[in-house]
Amino acid sequence: MLHGSSDLYGASKIFLFTAQALILQGHHVVVCLSEDGPLVKGLQSVGADVRIIRLGIVRRKYMNLAGMINRLGVLWKANSKLTTILRTETISLVYSNTAAVWIGAWISKRQKLPHYWHLHEIIQHPRWFSRFLKKLVYNYSDKILVVSRAVKDHWQVDLPSGKFELIYNGIDYEPYLHAGKSLRKELAIPENTCVIGMIARVSPWKGQQYFLEIAKELNKKFINLIFIMTGDAFPGSEYIYKEIKDKINNDNLNKFVIDLGFRTDVPDVLATMDVLVLPSILPDPFPTVILEGMAAGKPVVATAHGGAPEMLVDQKSGYLIPWDDAPEAVRIMSPLIENIILRREMGVFNKNRVLTNFSLTSFQENIASVFQKR
Repeated sequence: MLHGSSDLYGASKIFLFTAQALILQGHHVVVCLSEDGPLVKGLQSVGADVRIIRLGIVRRKYMNLAGMINRLGVLWKANSKLTTILRTETISLVYSNTAAVWIGAWISKRQKLPHYWHLHEIIQHPRWFSRFLKKLVYNYSDKILVVSRAVKDHWQVDLPSGKFELIYNGIDYEPYLHAGKSLRKELAIPENTCVIGMIARVSPWKGQQYFLEIAKELNKKFINLIFIMTGDAFPGSEYIYKEIKDKINNDNLNKFVIDLGFRTDVPDVLATMDVLVLPSILPDPFPTVILEGMAAGKPVVATAHGGAPEMLVDQKSGYLIPWDDAPEAVRIMSPLIENIILRREMGVFNKNRVLTNFSLTSFQENIASVFQKR
């Protein structure tokens, strides 16, 4: 099993639960990651054999001549180390998680092993790269797992659909089901203040700046609001922090916006919020944070593309908003600010919906069945 990062954000959490499902099924699972991190301990706790090997993960920052030369060198070294593992551990299948992991496609083809590729992305630009990647994934996979219909629709354009299999993600909801410890006292937020928050890795497309645009418009219409931002920067996106701080200062939002950075106590952060917002400006394939917010009993406001419309029921779970029109987003979501009873009703609906439609048990049973059928 190959994965591109060692954090515990969305795709990494799903990777952990996938490994756990296979181990419970009786498989010996060897996991290769490029670096140490929180994911390693989680994998070891469920019985995975974890190795640290630089896998040559392909990211946007390498989309230049020097970057591609760098990646080819790392991939060449990874090929040698992974081939040794394939032979010494008598591996019977290679599983790659996310489209950024290419080495699995190469070594499985060379060793004539089945290769399953689990896709969590919708990659639209640059177009030449999107087309290239679709052909790479299709030609070097025996099975292509996708996390939402939106992801499936994106990847199978102009390709036969036989290799694709949709499996909705599910996570362990236990930490979120029972209200966490609110951080209002720690953050000096009065109990009668409406707290609107977002939790996401800081990157150009996750919409932190759009969230601030929405905050600015909400502040024109309502008083007594606080906005919380949670998440650290994706490698290569650290510059966005300065842009965020500049925007907060320029729009006079200093008194209203609290940037928590990276937090491990996400249930507590959610317990502090009245409304969870996911303002992704590009299609978010199947946002794990929406599952977390639903389980925590929060109404969710999300941009109306990617996997969010499959997860939420508009006007029952919360609201779907445009990804490029802050005033319209504010108009749509205003009832949540005005009506505490509506917030509670939507929170109850979300908790029931996530447990019924996106349970961890269903996800692990479905993912394990894919491996049983091969």
